[in-house]
Amino acid sequence: MSMTPCGDFRTSYAADMTIFPTRNSRLALLAGLVLAMAAPLVLGRYELSLMIQIGFMGIAALGLNILVGFTGQISIGHAAFFGFGAFASAGLVEHGVPVPLAIPLAGVATALVGLVFGLPAARLKGLYLAIATLAAQFILEDFFARAQWFSGGVAGRITEPFTLFGLRFDREETYFYVVLFWVVVAFVAAANLMRTRDGRALIAVRDHYLSAEIMGINLAYYRTLSFGIASFFAGLGGALYAHYLLFVSVEAFNILFSIQFLAMVIIGGLGSVMGSLMGAAFMVLMPELVQSAAQALEGGAIDRALSLGASINFLREMAIGAAIILFLIFEPDGLARRWRLIKAYWKLYPYSH
Repeated sequence: MSMTPCGDFRTSYAADMTIFPTRNSRLALLAGLVLAMAAPLVLGRYELSLMIQIGFMGIAALGLNILVGFTGQISIGHAAFFGFGAFASAGLVEHGVPVPLAIPLAGVATALVGLVFGLPAARLKGLYLAIATLAAQFILEDFFARAQWFSGGVAGRITEPFTLFGLRFDREETYFYVVLFWVVVAFVAAANLMRTRDGRALIAVRDHYLSAEIMGINLAYYRTLSFGIASFFAGLGGALYAHYLLFVSVEAFNILFSIQFLAMVIIGGLGSVMGSLMGAAFMVLMPELVQSAAQALEGGAIDRALSLGASINFLREMAIGAAIILFLIFEPDGLARRWRLIKAYWKLYPYSH
C-alpha cells in the first residue's frame, strides 16, 4: 500500500530515491538530533543507560535486518558475532590500538569471520541455513570459552574506556555521544546502501531469487556479502558494548541473546532500517516495564499466586516470546509499518486519499 498522498509527483530518479523526500522530514531529523544531543542534560544515568543499550543493540539489529529483512536469509547466531566484535575490540586495545580505532576495526574483523561462515551458508536456504547459522553460534561460543588468548576464557576480559584527545568517555553522560555518533553513521550508511546497485540486488535476492539469477545477479556473492555486512554491524555494536561495560564475559552471548536479536527485527519490522532501532528500543524497554509491573504487584494476591518476585527472569523470557507471537499475528510488518500508517493518517487528515 502506498503512503504517498495524491498530487505528490517525483520528476527525477534522484528525487524518488532520496532518503528524506520532504522538507518536514529533514526538519524532523534535525529536531531529533538536537533532542538526542540534549538528552544527557536532562536525563538521569538510568535513562541514559537504557538509551546507550538501545543504540549499540540497534546497530547490531540493523545488521541482522539487512541479512534477514532485506536479503531474505536467516541467522540464529547473531549474538556470537556481536560477542566476537566485543572480544576483538578488547584484544586490539590490549595490543596498543586506540579505542576509537579499535571499534571500527573490530567490525571489520567480525565481517571477515562472517564471510567465512557465509561462504557455505550462501548455498543453503530454509531450515538448512538456520541449522548452519545455529552451528556458527555454538562454534563461536566454544571458541570464546577455550581461546584464552582471545577472550580470556571463562574468566572474561577487561577492557579500557573510550578516550579521545585525552578525554575519557567513561560515564553515561559522555559515552552516550559516542554511541549516538555510531548510530547516526550506521543507519545513514545502511539507508544509503539500500539505494545502491548492491542494495537493490540484495532486495531482488529476497523477493525472488530465480528472477534475480536470470537478471544476472550472482546469488552466492550477494548472500555471502549480506553475511559480511550483517557481521560488520554486529561487531560494531559488540565493540561499543565492550567499551561501555568495560568487561566482556563469554556467558553473555548465548542462543537466547540471538533470539532477542531476531525478536528486535521481527517486532521492529523486516526490511526497515528505522524498524531495527524501534525493535531494539522495544526489547530493551520491555523487560524494564515487566520488572516494574512485577514490583507494583509485589505482595498482592497475584504475586502470592504466581510468585512473581522469584520468577522475574522467567517472566522476561515469557514476555519476549509473547511479544514475538503477538506481533506475528496482529502486526507482522512490525512497528515500522504502524509508524508509517500514523504518519500517513496525519498527512492525509481529514481526507481519506
